[in-house]
Amino acid sequence: MLKPLKSDLLRGVEHGFFTRLGGHSTGIYQGLNCGRGSEDEPAIVRANRSAVTTHFGGPEASLQSVHQIHSKDVMVVEVGSLDTPKADAMVTSTPGLVLGILTADCQPVLFYDAQAKVIGAAHAGSKGAKTGVLQNTITAMETLGADRCNICAVIGPSISQKAYEVGPDFLDDVCDDDTKALQFFAKGKGDRYQFDLQGYSLEILRANGIRQAEWTGHCTYSNPGKFYSYRHSVHKKEHDYGRLIACITL
Repeated sequence: MLKPLKSDLLRGVEHGFFTRLGGHSTGIYQGLNCGRGSEDEPAIVRANRSAVTTHFGGPEASLQSVHQIHSKDVMVVEVGSLDTPKADAMVTSTPGLVLGILTADCQPVLFYDAQAKVIGAAHAGSKGAKTGVLQNTITAMETLGADRCNICAVIGPSISQKAYEVGPDFLDDVCDDDTKALQFFAKGKGDRYQFDLQGYSLEILRANGIRQAEWTGHCTYSNPGKFYSYRHSVHKKEHDYGRLIACITL
């Protein structure tokens, strides 16, 4: 039985930040690998994704995905489709559709307006957060009747500051037009820095009118037995890695 992590901020809507526990994958993918872009057996990935939709009581076709490219692009989903257009977030007001975002250190962010009954799900790594995927998700929800004053946003398991070591070029890129972002960097060894991706993203959400926003507090890198982590797989010199899924549905 799958036991996804949940947030009290989203208690009025079905959702879950799934861990790697459960599922059918083996080897380096052990558990609930839902990444069709991984080198895991496609049939096993399909079985894992089917287990997720079964958890929500719907058919496999109800799970909506996008081909994530670290962009700021958002899809408005009105009817179910097996297509996976290139984008990094989805929003809908259609009951029964399960919005699913894949991550393995980047942030899965789930959104909900309880009054308008509009949901969203975003993949927000440092590039997506920098270029506007969070703001664009909020704006897309508003086209469906949401009010940003009523939207709750929750960041799921993702790499924490203590594990997110970056170089000076990364800092320059994030801060080139926003010197206030310097507050989210701590000095590391040599010319290295530690980046607070969640703090950076929470500041963006709050600056864009989201009054209720939080991070679940789970670091993907620090608990490889529970979460998939791209950076952990690189440090272990593994040839590939699994993908976590975070979902929300009306």
